[in-house]
Amino acid sequence: MRLFLLPISARRTLIYCERRSATTSEKPSLLDRATNKANQTWADWEKTSPGTPWYKGGWKKTLTVQGNRVLRRIPYQEWGLKTIPALSSMRKQAKLDGRDTVEVTFPGLFLKQERVPGILKQLATERQSLHRKRLWWSFIGMPISAPFALVPIIPNIPFFYLVFRAYSHWKALSGSKHLEFLLKNNLIKPKPSEELDEMYAAGLIHPSRQHSRDAPAPTRKQTEEVAEIIARQTNNETEDVMVLQKWNGKLLAERFHLPEMEVEIERAVEQVESSIKAKEELHEEKREIEKATAYPEEFKKPAE
Repeated sequence: MRLFLLPISARRTLIYCERRSATTSEKPSLLDRATNKANQTWADWEKTSPGTPWYKGGWKKTLTVQGNRVLRRIPYQEWGLKTIPALSSMRKQAKLDGRDTVEVTFPGLFLKQERVPGILKQLATERQSLHRKRLWWSFIGMPISAPFALVPIIPNIPFFYLVFRAYSHWKALSGSKHLEFLLKNNLIKPKPSEELDEMYAAGLIHPSRQHSRDAPAPTRKQTEEVAEIIARQTNNETEDVMVLQKWNGKLLAERFHLPEMEVEIERAVEQVESSIKAKEELHEEKREIEKATAYPEEFKKPAE
């Protein structure tokens, strides 16, 4: 497998795992088959015509529209950790015996290599207790929501939501433990990528995906200049600024032939942009309050 460490802003980073080891001869597990079935069912429900009466299946479209809004609010850190496979005892021993390292690909000009181990450790450990706690709360809620199965026509939505959240927290917890294992056993191999540097710079230079497609790739000098501008904007890493555009997610996914990466990047960019905007609005409101409550100069006592 290979890990991608993709800075969304100067301070926030998405982790994404490319699983290379899967082979077509491997039989999917029961859990994988159930997950694939659920994903297919959800996709089929999304195709329901908007004009379908609610009692004839129109609820499926309503459910998927509202459900997708809920899914987009799940933290991007959780989605990223879920891409990392669970570490079985057999896989753990195989890694230790072979000492196979896992490559971590990242844009070296937009993310300093010395920061990589710290970011990986933070991603691996900071949310473990949260996922563990919410996993148990999801289990506790399942029996409570079971009576909703008596409601006719529609399935037991609260129950299935809790099942999904339990599975999601378990996947994220398993991924974080796998990442922590790799770090503790020095099985991580950071690898700066000039290709990622180039794509990040192109995303900051051009206003849209089509402009980026049509324009020639930025030179190494141009890429370095863009990275320097971003570094100055962070004011010695005290300010947070965006470094990845939402529309650039598709181009990154296409370049590395990882279609699933696109939605992960788009979701992460949306969440980080909203967070930065909310923080800026809060600071602006605070400045306005301070300005409004400040005493005019003529009422200030002269220094004695």
